[in-house]
Amino acid sequence: MLTSIRSLAAATILSSSALLAAPALASDNGGAIVDTSVDVSSLDTVSLNATPAATGAIGAISLDSDALSSADAATSLETSGAVIRTSQPVEDSNKAGETGLTVSGSVTLVTDYRFRGVSLSAGDPAIQGGITVTHDSGVYVGTWASSIAGGSSYGDMELDLIAGWSGDVSDGVTFDIGMVYFVYPTNDGAFDPVDYWEPYATVSTTLGPVEASLGINYAWKQDSLGGNDNLYLHGELGVGIPNTPVSLSAHLGYTSGALAPDYTAGLSTDKTAWDWSIGASMTVLDKLEIGVSYIGVEAPQAKALGVDDGSTDGTIVGTLGVSF
Repeated sequence: MLTSIRSLAAATILSSSALLAAPALASDNGGAIVDTSVDVSSLDTVSLNATPAATGAIGAISLDSDALSSADAATSLETSGAVIRTSQPVEDSNKAGETGLTVSGSVTLVTDYRFRGVSLSAGDPAIQGGITVTHDSGVYVGTWASSIAGGSSYGDMELDLIAGWSGDVSDGVTFDIGMVYFVYPTNDGAFDPVDYWEPYATVSTTLGPVEASLGINYAWKQDSLGGNDNLYLHGELGVGIPNTPVSLSAHLGYTSGALAPDYTAGLSTDKTAWDWSIGASMTVLDKLEIGVSYIGVEAPQAKALGVDDGSTDGTIVGTLGVSF
């Protein structure tokens, strides 16, 4: 990514309730993943168990419904980021004895790591992964990491540290609230500080066959954001195609503050920007997810001045992920 926009995005990274954020936070993780599984415990009893799991990115949000053929929905795009992040597959639960703890995780390969529409991998492929520990109470802690474009003062790695709570607040309505700390452990110190904090909150529900979520991420004024704050609002929709393993998703995000691409690049005083995505994903072999999405973001000054290296161009992103 060009230095200015790359610095902007990397120094200010989180849909991603993302649509998947790991937890979801964006992806582009902003929010947490809701893992829904059907457990047939007897010949005539079916129980539906919903377990939230963080997937790393705030603003990154991902909505996935596993084993529900009529509402098999997976919303995944980058955002953390609540923070909307690219697709994170639904993780299966692994209960640790009687401790009430669930451990879940995923590893994903993406053709381009997009954070709120901006490429943080200079248009190149990135490897991503996360692990989350969730208590029966809904409290969770997790971490999510991604490779980013090397050769800059931000290093070649993003590490998100996440903690929060997710649970049902009424019939069919789930609330997720938490905090993500964006860390760049391999940065060379030239732009210190670059790490920053971002709280997030997401509410999700089911509207017939459609999974829907709305979220907010807010980073208060911090030195790593140039002394500015940043507000990110995002919404996601996901719907499964009946009798198929295919799910469709859509995301819309709005940035106001330090993370607006043109503003952070020093090309405009406008601190606002929209980002969007539409996509499809398919789960195969139970734990393997394949996805494709189109992602775009507003950066009119970068494009008009010809200083954009493609990091804010609309693009098609492919994902291949496995959960455990």
